[in-house]
Amino acid sequence: MDHGSPPLDAGNQWHRTRRMTGWLLALWFLATFFFIYFARELDQVHLFGWPISFYMAAQGMMLIYLAIVVVYVRRMRRIEQAVRREQDEPWHGE
Repeated sequence: MDHGSPPLDAGNQWHRTRRMTGWLLALWFLATFFFIYFARELDQVHLFGWPISFYMAAQGMMLIYLAIVVVYVRRMRRIEQAVRREQDEPWHGE
């Protein structure tokens, strides 16, 4: 455990969760906005023979969204484990 960080009580956990959620929502918005707004310019860039804007609309954005969800789940598990360690409660997660 890092002794330089404050103990993780419920208020601190909520603050970390909100901050992480804010960053992930900003990433979601920026990724979506970027590929929609610059779709015409991105038509010049090809990936496996297809314009990257078509690829991102068909599959790429779903992969980005899935990555955001995976990051959220992993970070929340770490935060919850740290809080349980601070409270000396057993952890029943994976």
